[in-house]
Amino acid sequence: MKVLTVNLGRPTPSAHTDGASGLTGIGKHPSEGPVRVDDPGPKGSGGSGLTGDSVCDLRHHGGSDQAVYAYAREELDVWEEQLGRPLPNGSFGENLTTSGIDVSHARIGERWRIGDELVLEVTSGRIPCRTFAGHMGERGWVKRFTREGATGAYLRVIVPGTIRSGDAIEVVHVPAHGITAALEFRATTTERELLPRMLEAGDALHSETLLAAQAYLAKQAAAS
Repeated sequence: MKVLTVNLGRPTPSAHTDGASGLTGIGKHPSEGPVRVDDPGPKGSGGSGLTGDSVCDLRHHGGSDQAVYAYAREELDVWEEQLGRPLPNGSFGENLTTSGIDVSHARIGERWRIGDELVLEVTSGRIPCRTFAGHMGERGWVKRFTREGATGAYLRVIVPGTIRSGDAIEVVHVPAHGITAALEFRATTTERELLPRMLEAGDALHSETLLAAQAYLAKQAAAS
């Protein structure tokens, strides 16, 4: 299991961004050198966890629970076949293009050590947005990506460090529950009745999903 490439994006004008700036950092390309990864801080004030990577819409992206986005090369290869066009590493706006690890089915709270120092923790799947759809240029992309459910995973920074393309990934902790990034994605999109199950993941869960699960339960209790 390893990181094939560490991908960074710079601000680029886009007619599809949800942010007020009209810029997006979704177009990412492999870095040639080492990249420092740190906790960027709370959503709304902190952007990407990777030095040199831009997050232009801080209202919807970035922050501690979405410090790093990983996507498997194996899943990109499937999409290449379905779309009939090449998808270089970084095509989905992922910071880490991986090999040999089932990213979408990693468990919430699962921890990865990458390189000598960095430790990341899985928090959620990735919900497709208007910017992602515009970036891909595929008709009905949001619905199609949602239907496939190959979400990749957002991760928070547990131990900061420096990484580079080719670094090994070691899974150092796997929680006992069965809540995966893909299952969390379904709960927050098409199958909200699954939200109460997300609480099995505890504090490792993305803070917004945790709040949504708690609100769902409160609403059920009030209706009963």
